[in-house]
Amino acid sequence: MAAPAPDPQPDPVRDTSPGTGPARDTSPSPGTGPARDTSPAPDADARPDPDADAPPGPDPLTVPSMSAGPDFVLRPWEMSDLPLIREAAQDPYIPLITTVPSRYSDRAAEEFVRRQWDRAATGAGYPFAIVRSRDRRPVGAIGLWLRELPEGRASIGYWMVPSGRGQGVTRAALRTVTGWALRDIGVPRLQLFIEPWNTASARIAVDVGYRHEGLLRGWQQVGDERRDMAVYGLLNSDGPVDGRAVASN
Repeated sequence: MAAPAPDPQPDPVRDTSPGTGPARDTSPSPGTGPARDTSPAPDADARPDPDADAPPGPDPLTVPSMSAGPDFVLRPWEMSDLPLIREAAQDPYIPLITTVPSRYSDRAAEEFVRRQWDRAATGAGYPFAIVRSRDRRPVGAIGLWLRELPEGRASIGYWMVPSGRGQGVTRAALRTVTGWALRDIGVPRLQLFIEPWNTASARIAVDVGYRHEGLLRGWQQVGDERRDMAVYGLLNSDGPVDGRAVASN
């Protein structure tokens, strides 16, 4: 999988089986988050606004639904995705590199889903659930994280539960989010962080068009230790993704 960075930072990439891999987190889609009352307090005109001179924060993001080939779709997280979180919690690696709870409970899983909504609502990024088309079963997650977008770069992280591995879904999801980020959003640079042992995820990254750029020693905390991460990058000005031009202009 591509290491998704832990919340509130982006998540890393990890893939333990051929053709699979893991992965940061709009106004919530209908039925996916609490509404906020933006009307002023009754005595608002009588009090100074302490934030009056503060710069505006990031705009909320709307997570779209997208096809990832004929067999999978990417969509916003829903409370119906709790079985996916249950399966991910049983994986020995996913809870180490994400905020998926290592001990599953419905309450902890619901909090995880709300964190994904918050990531979009605060402009941190686009979190997607990866869903199999034929039975609408969620099998993994992928996110486009925008915290470094002011510096012209964003990162992608993903993870896949065992029931979703070996079906080409990771490659399809990564290719879809990559093309969308470069062409439609216009991100100048995308990057993935993959542990050096994870040759399956590295192969997927290269297949999609990412280039291996080097090793970042002790880059990320994984469990109780700092681990190295190989960095893979793709520029908006690089070659085509899926036969289509990457550059939006």
